[in-house]
Amino acid sequence: MDQQPYNPLHGVTLKTIVTQLVEHFGFAYLGKAIKIRCFTDDPSINSSLKFLRKTPWAREKVEALYIQHKSKLSPED
Repeated sequence: MDQQPYNPLHGVTLKTIVTQLVEHFGFAYLGKAIKIRCFTDDPSINSSLKFLRKTPWAREKVEALYIQHKSKLSPED
């Protein structure tokens, strides 16, 4: 029943994704790569998480960026 095709996001929380992207790239780069206000206007992890949880199209873009750069990102301790 728990069979799942390969999913690079399996077991990775949105908080982990956003935190690793911010630590690696910073909000300035993220705001240019994905034009959403939670990355450009008074950015924080919590405000980003709140917005991304309510906005599927933005979350998809963030997840795609994470998958694209996953090998470069440091694992969360």
